[in-house]
Amino acid sequence: SPKENLPPSLTSTSEPPPLFDGTTRLYVAYHCPYAQRAWIARNYKGLQDKIKIIGIDLADRPAWYKEKVYPQNKVPSLEHNNEVKGESLDLVKYIDSNFDGPALLPDDSAKKQFAEELLAFSDGFNSAFFSCLRSKGDVSDEAAAAVDKIEAALGKFSDGPFFLGQFSLVDMAYVPFIERFQIFYSGIKKDDLAKGRPNLHKFIEEVNKVDAYTQTKLDPQFLLDQMKEKFGVRYFLVSRCRFVLFSNPDKSLHAILTFQIA
Repeated sequence: SPKENLPPSLTSTSEPPPLFDGTTRLYVAYHCPYAQRAWIARNYKGLQDKIKIIGIDLADRPAWYKEKVYPQNKVPSLEHNNEVKGESLDLVKYIDSNFDGPALLPDDSAKKQFAEELLAFSDGFNSAFFSCLRSKGDVSDEAAAAVDKIEAALGKFSDGPFFLGQFSLVDMAYVPFIERFQIFYSGIKKDDLAKGRPNLHKFIEEVNKVDAYTQTKLDPQFLLDQMKEKFGVRYFLVSRCRFVLFSNPDKSLHAILTFQIA
């Protein structure tokens, strides 16, 4: 499907929308995996005409966003019924419960229980992901174990390629991070995330046929460059500076810092 025509991200110089005027707004950063979760849920339930997307520039946030919308100053957040709610997984569930459209969880009790187990593990998976981003060597054992757990989870139900068989809020929780993990493995670690993991390979193949998700995807090279900047170059500088600070006088430190930044 053609991609939705999204508004530019709002910055510190942008005026706020007419807040609390009855319009439901989902505040996101287009590159943020947490915001992507709620964005996918909105799309999958067919709420493009009922929930308006508002992009926020996280590097140059409008002051009014914290002051008037969401004091936590994070994305995603949802302005609905004169209230603002946050936290990505909570928002996915809230959107499912409070808006029409396809249910994001099946009725099957065993699948619901497994869904809660997987959602509880999602922070652990994300932690392994970010830990891997910061490591300089091969893929860490922690990251490999986390991906292996995902591979096993994807094989639990045989009625489809997704975590609960059919596409659900569990897939919405994980796919933004699997997407970035895959890009990072390939682009920096020179490894194939899905190699030797047939369930994950099938998941990646099939989820890229889901419009609700693909509508939220950004250019992989953009995401890779962003991850390199945030977790690669910056982390390398901090690590080297800490070492130099420990072993050199101030003048040497200044010279090395200047060289590294240049």
